[in-house]
Amino acid sequence: MRPKLRGLVLSCAAIVFSPAAHAQSWQATAGAESPDKKLQALAFLPNEIWIHAGDSITWTFPANEPHSVTFLKPGQVRPTYAAGCPGITADGSMFDGSVCVNSGRIGIAGTTYTVTFPSPGNFKLVCLIHANMTGMVHVLGPVEPLPHDQDFYNRQGATGQRDLLSDRDGGLGRKFGEGAPHDFGEENAHAHRHEIVTGTGELVSTAGGLESVSLMRFMQPVVTIHAGETVEWASSDVSGHTVTFGQEPPNVTPETPQSASPNVLLFSDDDGARHAVITSPADSLHSGRIAQAPQERTGLAQAPPGVTRYRVTFTNPGIYPYICAFHDQLGMTGEVIVLP
Repeated sequence: MRPKLRGLVLSCAAIVFSPAAHAQSWQATAGAESPDKKLQALAFLPNEIWIHAGDSITWTFPANEPHSVTFLKPGQVRPTYAAGCPGITADGSMFDGSVCVNSGRIGIAGTTYTVTFPSPGNFKLVCLIHANMTGMVHVLGPVEPLPHDQDFYNRQGATGQRDLLSDRDGGLGRKFGEGAPHDFGEENAHAHRHEIVTGTGELVSTAGGLESVSLMRFMQPVVTIHAGETVEWASSDVSGHTVTFGQEPPNVTPETPQSASPNVLLFSDDDGARHAVITSPADSLHSGRIAQAPQERTGLAQAPPGVTRYRVTFTNPGIYPYICAFHDQLGMTGEVIVLP
């Protein structure tokens, strides 16, 4: 090859491959929370990113609510977070659509997880713990221009976090009375026949995917009733919760079924609500997951109705503390005071 031609070829090669030689590491977050942990943003922030082939993205997990960073293969059936895809993959794994990548359940604030994308493509990002938490990563060829830089994504993520956690549209407030969106109070609980609203939330759709915000609280944390009366917990959230008295089951997951001490009576009411009769504060009772049925999608079998109501009848006086076994670390606890 003549010297001039060889020099031209080498120069072109340097131009084409230089972006790959300077692969960029991008930053994003998985989840966010209010200072008191009661409001949880179940979202990838931002939930849509454009990068070059060879680049990587590091997601930081700033909240105490667990999440996963998961990329499934096209057409792969969504697994439970306990099963993984299967299992978990190492931090820094590569994803090109041929093999799934999964961080596993990460519930320690400050943890990070990195994925490298060696090939162009458009890849859906999901959290296996929260069905309504998705995103998109667009991986472009090395010479394609990118529409945004890291500063843009930092601003977009901060804006998304603020919008979700501040309830700027007032939606959560409207559900529970303006000026007191986070607590009905005992008086209102009596007015609603001892119904305890079990969390609340809102779903948001963006061009990148789905995200949501959940208020992880029992809206009436303390309720006073008389022996023989019944309390009903009603799910109003986009996330699932439990009502758990006494000893919670070991390694509890959304698949953990309802269980109770031998002397606790369990049955279902005609409207599909689960019902228990508890006789002592020393009894243990776990409701199982209380949540709406999963979203319906064409091509899938009709899902059975979700269990959204859980009722407990208290036959004897006492103080009955309880928790949501999924979110007690966030402060989701309550107490039923039973008078004679």
